[in-house]
Amino acid sequence: MYQHPLYHDAAHDQNVAFARDRSFGTLMINGAAEPLAAHIPFQLSEDGTSLEAHLVRSNPIVRALRNPQNAVLAVSGGDGYISPDWYEEDGYVPTWNYVAVHLRGIVQVDPPERLRGVLERTSDAMEARLLPKPIWKLDKLTTD
Repeated sequence: MYQHPLYHDAAHDQNVAFARDRSFGTLMINGAAEPLAAHIPFQLSEDGTSLEAHLVRSNPIVRALRNPQNAVLAVSGGDGYISPDWYEEDGYVPTWNYVAVHLRGIVQVDPPERLRGVLERTSDAMEARLLPKPIWKLDKLTTD
């Protein structure tokens, strides 16, 4: 969809805050045969320069990441169709209004010893949204 520059009015800090608050997006990379995409929760750093996420080992993106590579993470918010009939004048066409932030960078697989920390930080952040429910912890799982 065409993105008119007139509507790119959010400051960098607003875009980072939006992405951090949503904490869910579509990660996309170029695979060997075709583009690959995965819908993932993530945790974005305060300054928006890095993020961490978890993908199951069987995810095609994980298998494609033998080396770090370029990626896009699309974070979407509200959207809606706009009818030309809603304008006071003729001459308009249908459009779609939406909120989205695209984060671009290098994606790589971290060493296995970082996995538990990533899972704990991600689940803690999501569980905190459900307060006053007690926060679920990884310790509730068996080592199996």
